[in-house]
Amino acid sequence: MSGPSVAVPLPAATGRRRSDETTGMLLGLAGVAIFSLTLPFTRLAVADLSPMFATMGRAVVAALLAGLWLWRQRAPLPGRAALPGLAIVAAGCVIGFPLLTSIAMRTLPASHGAVLVGILPLATALFAALRGQERPSAGFWCVALAGSALVVGFALSQSGGTLHVADVLMLGAVLSAAWGYAEGGRLSQALGGQQVISWALLLSLPVALPLAVWDLWRHGGTLGNVGPAAWAGFAYTCVFSMFVGFIFWYRGMAKGGVARVGQVQLLQPFLTLLGAAAVLGEPLQAAHLLFALAVIGTVALGRRMAIRR
Repeated sequence: MSGPSVAVPLPAATGRRRSDETTGMLLGLAGVAIFSLTLPFTRLAVADLSPMFATMGRAVVAALLAGLWLWRQRAPLPGRAALPGLAIVAAGCVIGFPLLTSIAMRTLPASHGAVLVGILPLATALFAALRGQERPSAGFWCVALAGSALVVGFALSQSGGTLHVADVLMLGAVLSAAWGYAEGGRLSQALGGQQVISWALLLSLPVALPLAVWDLWRHGGTLGNVGPAAWAGFAYTCVFSMFVGFIFWYRGMAKGGVARVGQVQLLQPFLTLLGAAAVLGEPLQAAHLLFALAVIGTVALGRRMAIRR
């Protein structure tokens, strides 16, 4: 009489999973590289444009790009079951994060905001776990907490040990984005990353378009004073921050998992610091580099921790 059979993972299946995770990490890194310039270019935009127009205007432009892509692909309408998740992506990533960061960037340096965005991976993993999508191991949580403690500690040291109103807005933006990232990563496994962000953008249009028109009517007389740098910042956030970056990001999370690929975003503060120095001329200090190296170490360690999907 034989004993109970035990399922053993096949080497091919294990190798395929690791290959998917590697591909997911690379796609996620491409998305993070695009997102890393969002704060510097947002700061350029809101120097002359109102935060409301900078947010809703970029959602409208990106929605037009998304609609064109969906039309050319003859993409089918998403099922009713996907609509709540798409609404969360629209609320968190299309409206919430851009609006809160646009307001915060009027008073915060982009380099300071970049540090606070560093806790996004932990928040994304938390929302993924709450939704029951993934079950990170205890080791993963320890690494994620260590990485997040690094960025929060750095933020506090740069602001004299206290958090200001703009800091609170940035933290709210992080929670909004994390919620949208976790839902978008889940939906991308069925719809694909480009369809997820495209439908979310179209779903936001009934809110974004009236608010953009209203703000344009209210401040239309000042548009002549908007400089080329502000329009360049606005254009980048419309095309790359709001559309192209999400294609890479959601594809990556669909391939490699929300929690694991989300850890790549720990590199975003470092990339944003470089972007702020290049785009805005904000000083890059030795402490920034040491912080970035420590964060990279947590990403490398987190890559080795188990996550059940």
